[in-house]
Amino acid sequence: MRLRKVKHAEDTIKNHPDKIVEIPRGTTVNLEKKIDDRPLDLEIGAGKGQFIHTLSKNHPDRFFLAVERYDSVIVRALEKFIEDPRENVLLIQADAAVLKDSLKPHSVDTIYLNFSDPWPKVRHAKRRLTHPQFLSLYKTLLKPEGVLEFKTDNRNLFEYTLETMNGFGMDFKEVCLDLHKAYEPETLIMTEFEERFSKEGPIYKLTATFKEAHNEENL
Repeated sequence: MRLRKVKHAEDTIKNHPDKIVEIPRGTTVNLEKKIDDRPLDLEIGAGKGQFIHTLSKNHPDRFFLAVERYDSVIVRALEKFIEDPRENVLLIQADAAVLKDSLKPHSVDTIYLNFSDPWPKVRHAKRRLTHPQFLSLYKTLLKPEGVLEFKTDNRNLFEYTLETMNGFGMDFKEVCLDLHKAYEPETLIMTEFEERFSKEGPIYKLTATFKEAHNEENL
């Protein structure tokens, strides 16, 4: 999908350093100085920010990082927090890979992956956010009891994710093949994409941990 350029995105981002941090490729930022000692949750691929905006409102006792690569997308999330500020959220414009050098190992309680790009072509598999190289990153970031939550409307990506996580020795806590049938919609925190397309087919969700792998490391 080709992204539409937002003319004011760059200026809006630069004018709100208290709400958003840019981390270009090849650089690092010590994010520990910008977050507090509350439990830390991370959304990778935050899109236009509806999910993290709602989640952070519902959980003021937690701190949230929301990562999105494209300025034309994350600026829409930023606009939400300019209009309705949250002191427990920091937006990050960056590739997810930079987080390894910007956060302390095993400092994150929950990682959310919502409707990630499926990258359907085999040659692009390494770009999928549930490819083993990204799972390795999440294992480094999550606390020993930390949770990874994944949602998608793409059946092929969901099956691929089940395979890669199983191959990585992850422990599945929940595997749901039709989220909106299993739960009342009003109890769910939805992304913009989810609200728009959930009636066109099932939403798949899984929750998993690296618990066993962490335990093995501590033996």
